[in-house]
Amino acid sequence: MNTLEHILTNFSDQSIPILENTLPIQSYVPLDLSADNTELKDFDITDPESCQSYIDNILKSKAGKVAYGGYLEVRNLYKDKSGFNQNFGEPRNIHLGIDYWATEGTEVFTPLNGVVHSFKNNSNVGDYGPTIILEHSLEDFVFYTLYGHLSLESLVGLSIGKKFEAKSVLATLGNPEINVNYAPHLHFQIIKDLQGSRGDYPGVCSKQQLDFYRNNCIDPNLLLKIR
Repeated sequence: MNTLEHILTNFSDQSIPILENTLPIQSYVPLDLSADNTELKDFDITDPESCQSYIDNILKSKAGKVAYGGYLEVRNLYKDKSGFNQNFGEPRNIHLGIDYWATEGTEVFTPLNGVVHSFKNNSNVGDYGPTIILEHSLEDFVFYTLYGHLSLESLVGLSIGKKFEAKSVLATLGNPEINVNYAPHLHFQIIKDLQGSRGDYPGVCSKQQLDFYRNNCIDPNLLLKIR
C-alpha cells in the first residue's frame, strides 16, 4: 500500500456517501459489468436503454437505489466505441474508477474539501461528457478526484480555484444524450498525477498500461468504504 492509499484508508472509518442524502449507503448495491458476467449475454450494455434495463433488474432484485462498482473491471461496455479500440496492441477496456449508477439529476457530493482544478465538456461519443476535476491536499499530499458524466448545468458558475467543502453538492448526473451514450451514472476516480491533463484524464486503460494506471489511480473505495 503506497502513501496515498494509507492516507485515504485512514481518513475515515465510516462510509462516505458520494450521492445525495435521499440515497443512503444501505441502498447501494454492487454491480458486475465485467466481461465474465454471463447474465449480460441477454443485454447489449453498449446501448444505454439496454444497460439501464439490466441495472434496473439488479436494483429491483436487491431492493437498492444505487448500483456501484467497476474498479479495474474488464468490460465489454466500450467495444462499440472507436476511441477505445486501438489500431495496435490491446483495446482499452479496464475501468479505472468506480461507477455509481443512479437516476438523471441525482446530486453528487464531494467527499473531501477541495478546489476546482479544471472542468470541461468532453463531448465525444463514449467520453465523460461534462467533467469536473477537484484538487485536494491531505497531510501535504496533493491528489485529484474526477467526476464524469455530469449534467451541463454542473459546469455553470464554476471557476478554477473555486472551493468546495466536504459533503457539499458539486454537481448533478446527466442523461444519456449529455453524457454521450451511457445510462446515467457518476464516474468517480482518484488520481495521483494528472500528467498535465485538464478537465479530462483516462478512465479506461489497456492491459498493457495497467501497471502504471493501477498505481496512479487509487481504488476509490479505500476512501469511500462502500461495501
